[in-house]
Amino acid sequence: MALFRCNQCNHLREVSNNYIGQAVKCPQCQAVNPIHNTVDFVTRLLDRYMAIGKELQGLRQQSGTPTASNAASADTSLHELDINNSNLLAESQQHLAIVQWFKQKGIKLDVNEKSIDTSGFFDEVARNIGDNYDVLKLVVEQIRYRQRKGHTFFNLQLAKNSQKEIRQITQFCQELYKYSFVSRYNYQKDEKVVRLTLQSAQAVTEFFAGEWLEWYVFIKLLELINEKQLNASCLRNLTIHFPNEDQHELDVFFLLNGSIPVCIECKTGEFRQQIDKFVNLRKRLQLDSQQFVLCVIGLEDDQAQGLSSMYDMTFTNESNFLDHIEQLLPS
Repeated sequence: MALFRCNQCNHLREVSNNYIGQAVKCPQCQAVNPIHNTVDFVTRLLDRYMAIGKELQGLRQQSGTPTASNAASADTSLHELDINNSNLLAESQQHLAIVQWFKQKGIKLDVNEKSIDTSGFFDEVARNIGDNYDVLKLVVEQIRYRQRKGHTFFNLQLAKNSQKEIRQITQFCQELYKYSFVSRYNYQKDEKVVRLTLQSAQAVTEFFAGEWLEWYVFIKLLELINEKQLNASCLRNLTIHFPNEDQHELDVFFLLNGSIPVCIECKTGEFRQQIDKFVNLRKRLQLDSQQFVLCVIGLEDDQAQGLSSMYDMTFTNESNFLDHIEQLLPS
């Protein structure tokens, strides 16, 4: 549906998409106003809201009034936030300790605030995938493959799956549709066939291309911090700039208790060709081999252990990376 809003009397109503771009009279005051695309109108409204919020925060800082970010830093910690539905993680005070940690090493840092905003549904879907990857990888890999090929829809045959697996898969597909990760979902129960129409939005495409594992590692670490009642700063999808202008993107970075850095790179595909790059990056960051982690989806436990003994960094998978992180925590 499209949206009509009168600039004179504030009358608001939904109208048919056929009217988008046209100017019509307000039914209440007769003032002429344009018909807006609803998504475009809401996007502009949110951008204006965020700009006003930042301006207000700046004015408060100038006047010495405590801001939301200062309040979050002074009076709360990550374990006191709703980590599954919060934009406070994007506040500058939350990741200030990480910025300072890199600054001490002469490294500049670009923060991607959207990548640590958990008020959307990326973290929920990612958690579901990671916790049930053995079953749900069938759906995830098919979506990833079809998106890469430019396909818009596909059928998923479930006749060979158990009833329990079918139930998990169909519930997951319903979740994908509910949160608009796919644009259409249908399950033919008699044929045991799931029919999915894919979402073309770039954020969703990137999610299935591999970002889901970053979200999974990020949210599971937040849950561990919450459980252990630890103080920590966290970032995801950050860009660092070395003094010689070399630039690198880091998937997940946590600073535990202000003194224990943990960098986690996440791989859902081939990783072997990048091992040397990651080893050199660990050295440049001056991290211990236990503090630089490569989390590879589906990597066998014994293979992870063997690779960790061969190279100067730690290899894990989606199931055991938290066990490794817990070993780094102060007793």
